[in-house]
This record gives sequence, C-alpha cells and structure tokens, in this order.
Amino acid sequence: MIKCSPSRFCIHTVCLVLLALVLSACGQSSWNNPYPASEAGKNIAYRAFSERPKHLDPAKSYNANEYAFIGEIYEPVLQYNYLKQPYAVEPLTATEMPHPVYYDAEGHELPESASLDKIAYSLYTIHIKPGILYQPHPAFAKDAQGNYLYHHLSDAQLEHIYTLSDFPRTGTRELTAADYVYEIKRLAHPKLHSPILGLMSEYIVGLGDYAKTLQTAYQQLTDGKDELAYLDLTKYPLKGVKQLDRYTFQIEVKGKYPQLQYWLTMPFFSPVPQEADIFYTQAGLQQRNITLDWYPVGTGAYMLTENNPNRRMVLKRNPNFHDDYYPREGSEQDRADGLLADAGKKLPFIDEVVFSLEKENIPYWNKFLQGYYDVSGVSSDSFDKAISFSQQGEAELSPAMKEKHIHLLTAVEPTTFYLGFNMLDPVVGGYSEQQRKLRQAISIAINYEEYISIFNNGRGIPAYSPIPPGIFGYRTGKAGINPYVYDWRDEHAQRKSIAQAKKLLAEAGYPNGIDEKTGKPLLINFDTPTTGSENKAWFDWLIKQFNKIDVQLNIRGTTYNRFQDKMNKGNAQIFSWGWNADYPDPENFLFLLYGPNGKAQHQGENAANYENPAFDKLFVKMKNMDNSPERQAIIDQMLTILQNDSPWVWGFHPKSFTLYHDWYKNVKPNTMAHNTLKYKRVDPVERETLRREWNKPVLWPVLLLFGLLVVSLVPAIITYRRKEHMAAAKRTRSS
Repeated sequence: MIKCSPSRFCIHTVCLVLLALVLSACGQSSWNNPYPASEAGKNIAYRAFSERPKHLDPAKSYNANEYAFIGEIYEPVLQYNYLKQPYAVEPLTATEMPHPVYYDAEGHELPESASLDKIAYSLYTIHIKPGILYQPHPAFAKDAQGNYLYHHLSDAQLEHIYTLSDFPRTGTRELTAADYVYEIKRLAHPKLHSPILGLMSEYIVGLGDYAKTLQTAYQQLTDGKDELAYLDLTKYPLKGVKQLDRYTFQIEVKGKYPQLQYWLTMPFFSPVPQEADIFYTQAGLQQRNITLDWYPVGTGAYMLTENNPNRRMVLKRNPNFHDDYYPREGSEQDRADGLLADAGKKLPFIDEVVFSLEKENIPYWNKFLQGYYDVSGVSSDSFDKAISFSQQGEAELSPAMKEKHIHLLTAVEPTTFYLGFNMLDPVVGGYSEQQRKLRQAISIAINYEEYISIFNNGRGIPAYSPIPPGIFGYRTGKAGINPYVYDWRDEHAQRKSIAQAKKLLAEAGYPNGIDEKTGKPLLINFDTPTTGSENKAWFDWLIKQFNKIDVQLNIRGTTYNRFQDKMNKGNAQIFSWGWNADYPDPENFLFLLYGPNGKAQHQGENAANYENPAFDKLFVKMKNMDNSPERQAIIDQMLTILQNDSPWVWGFHPKSFTLYHDWYKNVKPNTMAHNTLKYKRVDPVERETLRREWNKPVLWPVLLLFGLLVVSLVPAIITYRRKEHMAAAKRTRSS
C-alpha cells in the first residue's frame, strides 16, 4: 500500500480542481447559462417580462403585458395582418370578413350607401371555420360513457391537485359558434366586471339590459352572498347576439359601428367554452387558484403550460392547432428585409417560448448581450451603448451591436402623450380669443423636440394633433403641421420663435408675464401625481419652458387618489396625460375631446373637459363613417378647430426601439396585433454557437488564484518535510 503525505494530498487536490475547471470550460454549457443544459439547441424562444400579469381571463384582461400571453392562446374571429401597413384586419377563425347589413327602424334592409341617420341597426353574420380544436384541457376530459371527469370534483379527487397539470387526463373538442356567443355574454357577468361592458352596452343590442338580468339571476343563485358560483348563461338569451347554427352566429349593433371589426380582433371577443366555465367555477379549484384568470384555455398556436409569475411563464405549441400559414404577400421592403422567406409555410415555427421575470433593466440587458434573450428593448441605462445617431439625426446601431450582428427595429407607436389644459379653468380654459392665445403661446414655448431629445433619447416625434402616424386621418408634410405652433420652412416643420410666443402672450393680456388686470405675475399650476425625486429633472425642465415666456409654473404634486379626485371634479389646471390606441381608428383618439365625454361632467375620457359645438357636430358625423376622402375632409376640419382652440399642448408620439439577435427571424413591428409569436422563427444552432463563443469562461484569474495558493503552501510544505526528516533522523538514532 502506497502512503500519501499531507503535502502530496494538497498538491493532488489542487491539480484535480484545476483539471475539473478546465474540463468544465470545455463542456457544452457556459458557466453563466441560466437555462438547463437539456434545452441547448432546442427550438425555444427566450423572452423576458417585468410585471406579473393580473388577468388572463379574456373578459377581464385589458393590459399589454397580459395580452403578451393571452393573445397567443385565444383566437377571436379576426386578426391584424402581420405584414400589411397601415393596419389591415383579416379573418382568423372566420371564413371571411363579416360585412354588416343595414336596417331602418321598420326592419327594412338598406343599401350600403345609406346615410347614418337612416340606419337603425347593423347585423353582422359571422361564419367560423369547421375543424378547429381546443388545446388539451381537463375541462374536456370524459369517461368511456361520455361523462365529464372533472366537472364535479370530490374532496378525494382534489386531494392531490395543486396545479392544472396535476389532472391525469385531458380532452378536447371542436370550436363552435356557441363559444363566441358565450364569451360575449360573459362580458355582462356581474362577477367579472369586464372593463368594456359600458362601451359595448352602447352598441350591442340588449347588452345593458342583459347585465341587469344576470345581476338579478346571480343574486338569486347565491342568495345575495359575495361568492363565485356557476351561472348558466345558456339559459339567458341575449337579444343582440344569436347562434344560427354550429358554425354561424350574429351580432346586432345599434346604428352603424364600423369599429366593431377592430373589437373582433381583441381577446374580449375570443371563444370561451362552457365546459371551462363549469370546470373553473368549482370551489375546490378556486381555493387552489386554478381559475380561468390563471390558466387560459384556447384554440391558439400556444398554450400556457407553466404559470409562475414570480419566476417564469412558459408557452408551448398547441398540439391541436389548426392549419395556419405565414402571409404570402408583403411590400418590396418586406421582401428586401427577408420577411417573405417563410411565405406560405405552416405556423407556428417555434415549439416553446420561455418568459423569465426580469425586474431590473441591467441584468436583462446583460443577458441579452450574452445571448440568453432573443429580443430586448433599449432602456435609458443602455441607450448610449446600443444606439448612435447619424449626421442626419437617424438612429442606428453602435459598432458594438453591429459586431454582434444585432438588429434594430424602430416604430412610432399609436400613442399620444400631451399636456392638457382644463377648459373649465378661468385662466387657462375658456374659448375667448385671448384665452386661445394664452394656450397657443404656451404650446410654442414647451419645446417637445427638446423634451424628446433629453428625456427619451430621441425616441419620439412631435405631435401636431391627437392622431398618431399609422392611423387614418394623420397627414404628413405641410398639410399635417399645427400652423399655430409651427412654420413650414425648407420642407420641414419649424417651431415658432419665443418672440412670437411672447407676442401672443401680450395679446392674451399678459405682457411680459404680467396680468394686465391685476398687475401680478401670471402663475399657472401643474397638477401631477408624480412627486418622487426622480422626476425633479422633468419638473425643472417644464418650469424652464414657462420661464422662457416669463410665466411662473407651480408644481402641485399630490397622491394619485387626490389627483384623480381633482381630475374628476375639474379642479386641476394643467396636467400631463396620454392615450394608447385600442384600435387603429381616428375615432379612438378624437373622442378624447368630444364634449359629452368630459371627465368632470360626464365621467368620460375627455380629461381637458373640452367642448366645442362645431367639433362635436363633426365628430358625430365622422365617428362611424368608413374611411374615405369625405371622412378625411371632416377630420381635417376637426383638427383645424382643435389646433385653433389648443385644449392640449399636443406633446409627442413615442417611438419604440427593439433590438434582436440575428438568429431571431421574421421580426416586424405591429403594435395592434396580439398574436405575433406564431410568425417568429429562431435558429437554435446559430444561437447555441454564439452563446458559447460569447460566454467562454475566463480562467486566468482562477489559475492565478490557485497558483498563489500553491506558492503560499510551499513554505508550509517545506517546514512540514523538514519536521518529518528530523523526526525520521531521531527515530534512526534511537534505533
């Protein structure tokens, strides 16, 4: 037997550790890879999310971070074409685009050219494709006799159920027209509090009364108790929504409402099977948080297989997904960008999408650069590292990003941020010529080009009206500018001078910022719920804008609830607000200034409480028109009125910046579509190769550390060996 001294043991240990490090460095996975080695090279997309989705029930959900998931799971009858610009609606589960048939008050059919005042109601007949199946789900599971296995769960059956995946059996069935009717009825369910019930009650015939019927029925069912119980909606007919046969249903709307086509692309109008409602309403499942709000069930390309919003959420390919194909048509630019390389191919391309929670921007950004996320936004922290600007002011990738073959995608969002004047306020509101000139002077002074540059890293364009680019009614060039704030020079809009703003201010009765009537400086209050120190730079900048025309600005910060109360009562003076399009129609922006939508008097979305009879009359005429030159002419008149009255400082339209790796394919911005993952494709081989290249372990610090450790051990080893020699010599002399 060979004996090993402690000195040899130390040296051998160090060598073994070093060998293990070298071998692991040569392995298949990088040391910093956050994903299991088993996922290497698989057809998986990796994304991040920063905020837990609150609702996944399509009747309740109304947030972009929620639509990122349920838009891929649920299928309304219509969708937005992925490639076409401007936005175009097309069939999804419908066999064709539904075209309304118009009727007068006596029930006589009218021609398509009928005037709005003649149309009493419109009838949409929607045919859906046969053969579409739901994802596998326990709500559909049946025994050999055809009885549902899990609709009446006992305590014994629930004993080992903690998540949806704990159910041993699943089933499926065909999508039918009844499922769409059922979901529209759910919008009126008293326990769901759908955010669009009020709006849809104005259009879908009988929906408002239906909500009252369900309220009464539910109170009787639960004996007035505040609990969730199953209410069989099939027992209560809804006048304006009817199933005609297995694959056909009708929606009856009041008057003419062409915007219905846009609502029919949204999850609110997705199919929900009655079986899922029965299944999820069981008390035992609700206690375990197994609900439709947590586990959606749909016919879309993906299904939610893991819902752990404190860590990650996973979408997997729906094995029952029906035939669906990548668009065959696109623009020449689409072709040049490679967006038609998959034309006509069957969808989806990706097997699984893993969403990981990232609350902080810096870890998210670093993981993107390491190749562990396929796509990323550009935060302020990383903007200078990722983006540079050409001499023409165009955003482009930095050399470091180009070296990694990262791509940049920019798009102006269908969003308007603005500074609003409370038109009920005696100083900044009102409709006299002097009051208009005060608002126009302020509009010139607040330089939103500068704001975009300083606070948004150039990500945005100035707004000339409420309507953003990409929405019908938006005009480009000289015809599109706000002539009260801008001049058209050298083929560009140029903000009017401060001298012109001061001239308007004097004509408004405030020469050099002094009120002619009182002799006191003009003081204007900016009401805001934002009070943190992180907003000091923005407040300082805003005060500076007013100072340019000798007007004093007072920042009145308060709690959000107090701010809401001020807005609801019309007590604010000026404020900052924004609106993101629900659908790509000018009505969805111009209604923000329609008099009967005033916030203080009517609890509407007209936060400025603006009311101009001429504008309101044109709005009523325009809102339900089809897009046409006549509609554009009316919108032009409306914008002229708004620009003159200046109830808003028109602000800006933000621009999104998206970065994505070269292995992530078919990327095109479409801010209206909610189901775009099915069009994306990844090259997992290229991704894995680059991940290894970018994440090679740096071993020299480790080797240096162990080298220092060895060196530090040498004196101890020498001392130890000397002691052993001395002891051995002593033993020899003794013997």
